[in-house]
Amino acid sequence: MRRSGSLARRVLFAGRVGRRGDGNVAGATSLLVPAVETDERTGRVRLPRLRMRRRDGLSRDLTALAPISPPVVSAAPAPDVAEESSLSIPLLPGERTVARRIRFALVNACTLSSLMLGLSAIFIAVNHGDVRVAASLLIACVVFDGLDGFLARRLGVASPFGAQMDSLADMCSFGLAAPVVVYAWLNGSAPGWLLVPACALVAAAAAIRLARFNVSPKDGRFFCGVPTTMCAAVLALSTLIAPQMPAALRVAGVVLLGLAMVSSFPYAKLARLLKLPPWLLVLPVVGALVDYQVTFVVVVFAYLVSGPLLWLKHRN
Repeated sequence: MRRSGSLARRVLFAGRVGRRGDGNVAGATSLLVPAVETDERTGRVRLPRLRMRRRDGLSRDLTALAPISPPVVSAAPAPDVAEESSLSIPLLPGERTVARRIRFALVNACTLSSLMLGLSAIFIAVNHGDVRVAASLLIACVVFDGLDGFLARRLGVASPFGAQMDSLADMCSFGLAAPVVVYAWLNGSAPGWLLVPACALVAAAAAIRLARFNVSPKDGRFFCGVPTTMCAAVLALSTLIAPQMPAALRVAGVVLLGLAMVSSFPYAKLARLLKLPPWLLVLPVVGALVDYQVTFVVVVFAYLVSGPLLWLKHRN
């Protein structure tokens, strides 16, 4: 009892509680002290384990007298409440009138059209169809991708749901369909060990580019890296125009476009390009009348080089 004074005090306190409640048989207790045991090998004395006997004939261990911490109440809402709150999030924020819902459905129909056109381009390329038709479908994907964003802003139905839908459609149309069409275009003219990694690089770069665009702050003047829409447009036009270049050089251009998508170089947006001097905008038109294939290659290369040049200018 001396070596466990706190335990003895709890035992005495429990006995007092039992004596106070004489009318309550279940609350009265008595103390059981077993005999002291001695270990024959070591000679140490084992202290007895105190037990309490209730007047109703039951016994319990004193460890039951230890204070019990209160249960931890979780701050999470009930399942029904959480489910109701998650289901109550509207896809279209703001006033939910019939007219706004129709406009919202129209914008998402453009996004789904881009998705279906990308799937059609994949099916044509896989089934050894006309690659030019598949490339034309990619151009249509670019048109619908620009149309859904334009309509969402003009009609006032822009929403986070629409932004996520647009990213998923872009991944299918530009991240998957474009490299598949390029593979069908260059298959046979370029070695497979060089062509397959180049097309896979475009798909991986498109996924990284779209994910980074969703979480990055938006800049109204420049793109951070070449956008996936522009990359797909360049690949589709390359398939349609088919510039006279060696196959290895074409594959190098595909790799360069993939790396430009995930780069951190600033590339000017279309609205900023239209502010260039008029004579500079007339040069590509004149060059296209002379030799459209060479002009196309020069314009694409100049735009890719403009990113590092702008980066050096801003850094200095």
